[in-house]
Amino acid sequence: MGQLSFEEVVLKGLAPDNGLFIPEVIPALPPHWQNDWLNLSFEELAFRVFSLYISPAEIPSAALKDIIQKSYATFRVPSVTPTVTLDSDRKIHLLELFHGPTFAFKDVALQFLGNLFEYFLVRRNEGKAGKDREHLTVIGATSGDTGSAAIYGLRGRKDVSVFIMYPTGKVSPVQEAQMTTVTDENVHCLSVDGTFDDCQDFVKALFADPLTNTTLRLGAVNSINWARILAQITYYFASYFSLIRSGTFNPSTGHVGFVVPTGNFGDVLAGYFAKRMGLPMSKLIIATNENDILHRFWETGAYEKHTVHSAAAEGGLVEDGVKAHTEGVKETLSPAMDILVSSNFERLLWFIAYDVYGSDTMGVQERRQAAGLKVKEWQTSLKTRGGFNVEKKVLDAAKAHFASERVSDAETVATIRDVYRWPNTPGSKGYIIDPHTAISVAAALRSAEAAPGVDHVALSTAHPAKFSHAVEMALEKEKGFQFDDVLPSQFVGLKDLPRRLVHVQKRSGLASIRKLIVDEVEKELKRTYL
Repeated sequence: MGQLSFEEVVLKGLAPDNGLFIPEVIPALPPHWQNDWLNLSFEELAFRVFSLYISPAEIPSAALKDIIQKSYATFRVPSVTPTVTLDSDRKIHLLELFHGPTFAFKDVALQFLGNLFEYFLVRRNEGKAGKDREHLTVIGATSGDTGSAAIYGLRGRKDVSVFIMYPTGKVSPVQEAQMTTVTDENVHCLSVDGTFDDCQDFVKALFADPLTNTTLRLGAVNSINWARILAQITYYFASYFSLIRSGTFNPSTGHVGFVVPTGNFGDVLAGYFAKRMGLPMSKLIIATNENDILHRFWETGAYEKHTVHSAAAEGGLVEDGVKAHTEGVKETLSPAMDILVSSNFERLLWFIAYDVYGSDTMGVQERRQAAGLKVKEWQTSLKTRGGFNVEKKVLDAAKAHFASERVSDAETVATIRDVYRWPNTPGSKGYIIDPHTAISVAAALRSAEAAPGVDHVALSTAHPAKFSHAVEMALEKEKGFQFDDVLPSQFVGLKDLPRRLVHVQKRSGLASIRKLIVDEVEKELKRTYL
């Protein structure tokens, strides 16, 4: 597509050919950044990181600072994403990413993205009235947390409609309630009788559909939107500096690794960008559940869909939202990671292909084109054959930055229970983690056995109350355990509130969903401008 501005990339979300946007270069950190950034607040760190990617000609510094301040003023703790120590002897730490409005890590990105959308639209609509104003129709698919975080980031905003598709019965009751009890008229929840992958396919189809794009201006909130990845880079830096300030980590002699529970690869990809920018870290550890396409890739170099059906697909808890369906996703206790393919993985593949298949004799543009063609070849094979294999040099390049671990449901439950029993964890009682966090902690413990001198930071992506049934199953026999001790007041009575949602039949197809969205946007515009 050629060069696009940051504003164009944010508002488009997805390229016309269904490809994903990436920055032309990964910027290097400025001189003396370790000393200059050490004592900065989260908001100040975000400004420093974002300014390396966003030109002040696009967003003036004062405006960017204002966007950042508004985005993180909604968080419940001043540090936004605190890092706590779970086990000082084994150097196991936890990066708490659940202190935003919807109690999930996606708030970090989607509060920022919502304010970006608003900033760009206000600027574009200055002096315009009625139908001359630009209106953005944001479409997203969710396995639970993206939907609620997007809705809370966009609710009530002028000139924006948001449509979130989620698989019927495959998200937790809390997640569904957070989405469907929002009463703002610009928010629309579509419950689809399929899997998350079906919802994602509908989103991509709408972005690629000429008829939809002649009628609506579409925007994306899934991690396919580059701004989502950008926003998440900050908390890797914040955690690194937090460890230094705490006195538990000496950057001159120590090493730190980040362990990321991974489904669609967006969260760990942000860590990769931080690493490539110059943040010192050992390998990023990809922690998967039993839907382990990424773990199998790092083990074998084969990226292949591995469907399971009938009894083999069963697992997890209906009460916490599971996503197994006829397409063959494995049900687990960590449903937000129940995927067949990782939508952001192709972004990493491009950077690896650029390094591996480029040569010193090639110009930059020629290397970029070669990398793009290689990724297109792999993606075509994934769509037509269900997978692809890479050469050893590609796998070796991937292993230079990443390792992987696969964690079963049984290990997930055991880890929730073990962490609760650990002494000296934060709080007056045992520390409670959700099943997705348990996967990262389990993977961190394995890595710590192999590399005992490394500080491991496991990413905690959701508050335990969002997956209460798995937590209660793990801890119900533990002395002193009471789930009410960690139940946020915001969740009390949430499931009893009135709901706003539309049920969608997958077999109705793209045309039906397009009509539904177009009709609802037209109703909104009439209410707004008449």
